[in-house]
Amino acid sequence: MTSEYLDGVLAIERVSFPTPWTRHSFLNEIYNNNFAYYYVALAGRQVVGYAGMWIILDEAHITNVAVHPHYRGRRLGELLLKVLMQEAVRLGADRMTLEVRVSNRPAQRLYERLGFSRAGVRKGYYNDNREDAIIMWRHFFEENGLGTGNYYSGH
Repeated sequence: MTSEYLDGVLAIERVSFPTPWTRHSFLNEIYNNNFAYYYVALAGRQVVGYAGMWIILDEAHITNVAVHPHYRGRRLGELLLKVLMQEAVRLGADRMTLEVRVSNRPAQRLYERLGFSRAGVRKGYYNDNREDAIIMWRHFFEENGLGTGNYYSGH
């Protein structure tokens, strides 16, 4: 993601979240946060989705994933998440976490399909309505009994 894509990202952000991030927030993430990695999905030159994460030491934390309403149901969210997971491993992460609204069952099902497991709840996490968030984790490497980890794709 670069600033040239921000108008499209912000349009998706506004229709996807009750409390959308600002242009300043995204600019700060992509240009000033050394832990941040953001990606866009394009249809031609139109931004149709985006996703971001922070990599801190060996952990990846998904900050946001969104797909334009006209492009939902085409597995773009899944593709963006797979890109994040692949990049997280490439950048040295061995696990990934995220928070998801308790009411967002479609997202929870997607995360579970990609190997994420529920690990807890953050009470009143979302500022707009104090909704709880489910904490989910995905471990990329599992022990094979010989003391070395193998990449685990979850499929």
